[in-house]
Amino acid sequence: MTTVLKLGGSVVTDKATPETVDEETLGAAVEAVADADPARLVVVHGGGSFGHHNAEKHAVSSTDGTDDAEAVFEIHDAMRRLNDAIVARLLAAGVPALPVHPLSVAVRDAEADFSLPLDSTATMLDEGFVPVLHGDVVAHAGSGATIVSGDELVTSLARGLDADRVGLCSTVPGVLDENDEVIPEITSFEDVASVLGGSDTTDVTGGMAAKVRELLELGAPAHVFGPGALADFLAGDDAGTVIRG
Repeated sequence: MTTVLKLGGSVVTDKATPETVDEETLGAAVEAVADADPARLVVVHGGGSFGHHNAEKHAVSSTDGTDDAEAVFEIHDAMRRLNDAIVARLLAAGVPALPVHPLSVAVRDAEADFSLPLDSTATMLDEGFVPVLHGDVVAHAGSGATIVSGDELVTSLARGLDADRVGLCSTVPGVLDENDEVIPEITSFEDVASVLGGSDTTDVTGGMAAKVRELLELGAPAHVFGPGALADFLAGDDAGTVIRG
């Protein structure tokens, strides 16, 4: 069984403070992963206060690119440092984590279609490692470099690796309705468009609305849940909101 798990930027960082890891929430997530010890696990993490802060500084998004190599490096370097911190914590907890940097392997073509070759990631899984990918900048034909979000990576990984389970762990218990209650199931974006807003803090990839759109496009059941339900998800149980496209 292959599981793709995204740890949102709000889980791994303090999104209100530039380049600050949320030690408590990240530590709890790492502990849950280590305790579950799932086979064939791929982890993706968001940019939080590392990636989004630097991308906004340079006015780079998933659609607006830059050909300034120093800007590309600054955004990527922030994400690499966050990735290093997460991989180090996973390793310290006994999880055989290894980094995979999208900038080095992924690309957008002139039509903005995203491609993520998965040979290295699949081989890591076969060898018992836990690949850890992250939102990043990637070369974009005709546009220099643009942002790829963690949600887009989740979609590519789930499809390319034929994942059995997909989960997005955020700091909310699921997708919330107008009364702040968890929506049990979503099958169409139109059903929830009126209650989905953007992130409260800087997020160049679109907040919860973008997450739901990406998962609906996946065409397979996925879960959006809070850190408290991470252990349940990794155990194979239902968690948070189930999204079925």
